[in-house]
Amino acid sequence: MKTSHKIWMAFAALLLIGVYFVPIWGISMEAPQYPEGIGMNIMVDNIEGKQPHDLNNINGLNHYIGMKSIEPASIPELKIMPYIFGFLIITGLIIAATGKRTLILYWLGFFILVAIAGLVDFYLWGYDYGHNLNPDAPIKVPGMTYQPPLIGSKQLLNINATSLPHIGFYLSLASMSIAGLVWWRSRDQ
Repeated sequence: MKTSHKIWMAFAALLLIGVYFVPIWGISMEAPQYPEGIGMNIMVDNIEGKQPHDLNNINGLNHYIGMKSIEPASIPELKIMPYIFGFLIITGLIIAATGKRTLILYWLGFFILVAIAGLVDFYLWGYDYGHNLNPDAPIKVPGMTYQPPLIGSKQLLNINATSLPHIGFYLSLASMSIAGLVWWRSRDQ
């Protein structure tokens, strides 16, 4: 690879450092009892409220309908994801240093598999939270499930839940795109 391609590959890897500082995904909820809205951000290693008390408020709402409390410390993926992104950063820098174009495909393949696995895991997590309800919950609506959408908006009783990618997702997408472009542009060398 040319020096410029190596620099761009290093940039693609270093771009992933941003996911440690910004949310990867965001879930917002609008309801009459919360006219200003409440929400949570999913970080690489944590889930936190968009505002200081939002996660507590969400857990309070979830209690009434029988959903489990969202406890970031009990979610193993939040312990693993920082290492996965660290691996991607380090291996991306190694690929840039060695200039081995073929390794970019392995890097991208791993990255895409991790992204797909993450989305499937997030869907399953939402399914579990929305379907496995406490039968002793104060509010029961026969046949109602409360699975938040994976992406987009969904009406859940009087709450409109919206789930969308956040800045960290777009940084990851930009990193993959740049690496793919480096692989493509370096094909004649």
